[in-house]
Amino acid sequence: MEISLYQIDAFASELFTGNPAAVCPLDEWLPDGLMQSVAEENNLSETAFFVPKGDGFHIRWFTPKSEVDLCGHATLAAAYVLYQILGCRKDKIEFDSKSGILTVTQDNEWLTMDFPAQPPVSCDIPEEIGKAFTAAPIECLKSEDLIAVFEREADVESASPDFNELMKLDLRGVAITAKSDRWDFIARFFAPKYGIPEDPVTGSAYTQLAPYWASKVGTKRFRVKQVSTRGGELTCECVGDRVFISGKAVKFLEGKIKIQT
Repeated sequence: MEISLYQIDAFASELFTGNPAAVCPLDEWLPDGLMQSVAEENNLSETAFFVPKGDGFHIRWFTPKSEVDLCGHATLAAAYVLYQILGCRKDKIEFDSKSGILTVTQDNEWLTMDFPAQPPVSCDIPEEIGKAFTAAPIECLKSEDLIAVFEREADVESASPDFNELMKLDLRGVAITAKSDRWDFIARFFAPKYGIPEDPVTGSAYTQLAPYWASKVGTKRFRVKQVSTRGGELTCECVGDRVFISGKAVKFLEGKIKIQT
């Protein structure tokens, strides 16, 4: 058995930045255990698999440890593979997923994903957050993930969390964020319980972060920097109950996975 494999740096305009994702186009679904093994072997934050479905595709995402319901950067990477490598000429690519229908459009180098908004709600600051970070957040919210808001950019940029404490939280991961002088806001994202200590750029987190910041500052479109070591740039815009998340991508490698059966 041979499986095509592409590794794409998403939310990046040059190699070795942004968030690397593996993409495996399939003619039909493989056994779940095999897809999980491929994702574990790839050892990237996400591996995306997709199969044709009607006029679009069905997409699934796997971390090295488990399948997840939504992933932004690997969806962006899958759309890049379809548009730039496999020759898709659709004005809009439609992905069916565990989070509903997701669409991606292309405008020159920019890819824009149409995702469901997940506005976070205010919550008490968990004890684990207080122990995990040196600086204390000024606000805490939750949706798919926990959102910890800090007063200063430096609090986000210099954070070195205790991952053992973050693993005790019952949500997918933790996004930390603050206003920025250069960008509209900055963020970082941690998901150690899914085998991702820090995710370089987390598209799905902005389905929560964009609605939060829109409620705070009164604007709906943002230029954002995720200030991980690799770093990544994107724009996001709140439109009704959707968030449009845009970024660029570049190909790092392509090859074949050969599995003896």
